[in-house]
Amino acid sequence: MSNSQIPVMDPAREQSLAQVTMLENLIPQTVSYNTAGHLLIIGPEDLIRLAAAELDGMASRTLVATEAVTSQDEAHLDKVMAAAEATESLPAYFSRTVSLKGFLGQFQAFIKVDGVEQELAPGAVRRPHYDLVLDLGQQPVLNLELLPPGYFHVGDDADKLAAALAQLPQLIGQFDKPRYVKVNYDICAHHSSGIDGCTRCLNVCPADAIESVDHKITVDPHLCHGAGSCTAACPTGALSYDQPTPAILKDYVKRLLTRYLELSDQRPAVVLHDDSAGEAALSALRQLPGGVLPVALEEVAVAGIDSWLATLAWGARQVLVLTTEQTPETLLTLVRSEHDLVTTLLQAVGEPADRVRLISTAELDQLDAILAESAAFAELPIAAFGKDLAKRDTLFNALDHINGASAGSTEVLDLPRVPYGTVSVDVDKCTLCMSCAALCPSRALMDGGDSPALKFTEQACVQCGLCERACPEKAITLTSRIQLDREARQTEQVLKEEEPFECVTCGKPFATKAVIEKMTTALAGHSAFAGDALNRLKMCEDCRVKDMFTDILNDPEKQLRV
Repeated sequence: MSNSQIPVMDPAREQSLAQVTMLENLIPQTVSYNTAGHLLIIGPEDLIRLAAAELDGMASRTLVATEAVTSQDEAHLDKVMAAAEATESLPAYFSRTVSLKGFLGQFQAFIKVDGVEQELAPGAVRRPHYDLVLDLGQQPVLNLELLPPGYFHVGDDADKLAAALAQLPQLIGQFDKPRYVKVNYDICAHHSSGIDGCTRCLNVCPADAIESVDHKITVDPHLCHGAGSCTAACPTGALSYDQPTPAILKDYVKRLLTRYLELSDQRPAVVLHDDSAGEAALSALRQLPGGVLPVALEEVAVAGIDSWLATLAWGARQVLVLTTEQTPETLLTLVRSEHDLVTTLLQAVGEPADRVRLISTAELDQLDAILAESAAFAELPIAAFGKDLAKRDTLFNALDHINGASAGSTEVLDLPRVPYGTVSVDVDKCTLCMSCAALCPSRALMDGGDSPALKFTEQACVQCGLCERACPEKAITLTSRIQLDREARQTEQVLKEEEPFECVTCGKPFATKAVIEKMTTALAGHSAFAGDALNRLKMCEDCRVKDMFTDILNDPEKQLRV
């Protein structure tokens, strides 16, 4: 929200917004689209002819009729006949079903001919793809909340059609947009060593820009709209927003709050809103109440529960998350889920649930009453933790700060399906093979170093399930929960430990007794370990090799008899 649009009802806000700016990447990563103007028009026979006649400046036009004419009105049919004559040389097809994938400059279209699906562009315009698609059907070919650039579904909306007809000829050349999201595969919990793990990001993208390809989370930057739902859902921070980065956003919020509190004796309410419909709704208010600090985002989901709690810890009395009619339902579902969780946490630590509140643009007329209620909230001390913490560390530092200033609760909250929790191990089954520790992406599970032990730190656990699925003994059970006791959550626990098994030849510790017992039992009948050879399983790697060569030197033909 620009400063000129904010009524001067709060001088501290005016000065804070003027003096504190969000840092920007001077060389941001971008995504390019290249389009030559080859257009595919889909829909009823009469409508696609009329539209094609209006777009004779395109590089090519291909028509796919999915149904018959929409009106038998004589005047309408006269216009259609004239348009048909003007477009009779264009490639035209009839198919009740059309499938489509791609984006601006790279659309692939498929129709059915005699029951067989065929790709359209190579045969129709001798190109591998179309650049643009105009969809005039009642039901869109692409059923997505956020449509790919270059695809225009107008249905029977005359205003949308007029806007599309004006815009399509302009979409020729190269166009750039920000690359919104990046992936850090080092901490991604989706897949490891043939084991499937976390899938929280896969079903939250309103643009369908995320998929698992060869067991790796892949974000198609050409389809991505920067909705931020994937980064909010990601428990490890492997998916992170890039413009702005989490650190830049948190730095801005922290500096904005610090400056406001230097200028005002009241705690502000921070309104997180998108920079389009949300900003327009705030700008349309007759007057923005005092004590409100607006923070514009690409989409409201860009700031998740970690940002909400950090904002409270850094001095805001309340966080208001503003949604609009244009907010995709997928984002609303995610934000509501995050809000349910933060409400539970706030109540558990003795704070008002409305410290974080979702509001819609329809509720902005109640903003004064909402602010009057939060003005009575007790002031929290200002937290000292910084902006550069990882996502989970930010969340828990903020939660611990608020909890310490309020109830000081040590409660354990049993919460289904949250990406926080604990791991329990059946010590009678566990052999300390360390398959779980080897796969743990967050290092919540770790080996004991020089001693046979399995250790666990609850704060780092993301409940991805890799350890549970990888355990050959089925000895691991996950429990999703949030431990409010900071010390218990951060303390390294020993889940199991054993005395090391010492090499029977040199005495070097090299394994656990459970592993050696399991191996000797399993291989006792194997011909390679007949007789004294079974004893090699009880030797370290060096002594085992020496024993094998000694055996061969004493009886060179023995290996041929195995």
